[in-house]
Amino acid sequence: MSALKFVRSVWESFRANSGLEPRLLDSLRVTAARPGTVNFELDIQKEHTNRLNILHGGTIASMVDLGGSLAVASRGLFATGVSTDLNVTYLASGGKIGDNIKAEVTCDKFGKTLAYTSIRFTNEKDELVARGSHTKYVALAWKDPQNITDELSPRPEKT
Repeated sequence: MSALKFVRSVWESFRANSGLEPRLLDSLRVTAARPGTVNFELDIQKEHTNRLNILHGGTIASMVDLGGSLAVASRGLFATGVSTDLNVTYLASGGKIGDNIKAEVTCDKFGKTLAYTSIRFTNEKDELVARGSHTKYVALAWKDPQNITDELSPRPEKT
């Protein structure tokens, strides 16, 4: 199975089983995925904005959280672990209703216990508007029978 197909299946599981993501991020689209990297985008709607009618920082923080999970999924884990740390740096307004925000998230380190991810958000002019990081505890996620880590994150053969 391709990384893109697998990541999209994990995203669909979030949409079907989570309380937050289907309410806040239902229109998020995963546009590309390869082992260790995922791209997605969101068309900004009223529910994504603050009282200034610009993209709410909480929406971006939620996308950092989800993005970290999807980056872990791109390495083959269906159960993507639990958050241990999340950081967001806001550099500029992410946009207003009708604008599109794009993200690229990478799984920077993928271990038996922890996975470290980083993410960059850009606006329609390809300007950096926010960046974040997300650490996931993945030790228990390795046991999920729906994992395809052998396919997307093969371990080097011992010599």
